[in-house]
Amino acid sequence: MARSSERPTAPPRRLPLNRARVVEAAVALADEAGLPKVTMRAVAGRVGVEAMSLYNHVENRDALVDGMVAEVFAEIPLPDPEAPWADALRERAIAAHAALLRHPWAIGLMDSRRRSGPATYRHHDAVLAVLCEGGFSVAGAVHAVSLLDSYVYGYALQERSLSAGAEESLQALARSVLAELPDGRYPFLAEAAALRAESADDALETEFRFGLDLVLRTLATIKG
Repeated sequence: MARSSERPTAPPRRLPLNRARVVEAAVALADEAGLPKVTMRAVAGRVGVEAMSLYNHVENRDALVDGMVAEVFAEIPLPDPEAPWADALRERAIAAHAALLRHPWAIGLMDSRRRSGPATYRHHDAVLAVLCEGGFSVAGAVHAVSLLDSYVYGYALQERSLSAGAEESLQALARSVLAELPDGRYPFLAEAAALRAESADDALETEFRFGLDLVLRTLATIKG
């Protein structure tokens, strides 16, 4: 019997474990299953190691969550220092909103971590710099960031609440609400539901940008 000349296939090389891989796996798990499912054991399983191996790269779960939040901040481009402040912050807010839609578990965590890390510090410093260079005082810039982030985070939270567990589109849900309203009893609500039922798929994004422009125009009144 002739001996095969083919060499046995070598097993695939395992990528070296490092903090970036651990955080990336944790973010992916949170995106799929939610933050409560992110345990050291679960993350270890995704990267193919024992849970104890993770402690060589992250101190504990709390430190892992810090890294996850920093990863989301890193996805948001820094505002353009050469652009007018309103344009720069508009683009930054749109990017932040998109990041929160990708990572809804991060809503409520973005500015609540005690150990934020360099990526988060760099982001906030750049935002404050754009405002101060645009004519805001430091105090005014702080007020502006608070208002703008409250709008972005609040809108993302509302979107998450609307979509949580909903198998129907928002348009279909609006039609269901409209069908349940007694005739003539809630005329303004009925008209609003009818408008939502006929809205385009990107209606929530359109409304987000409408509100964002209102916030930016309001911020212009506190400049200085």
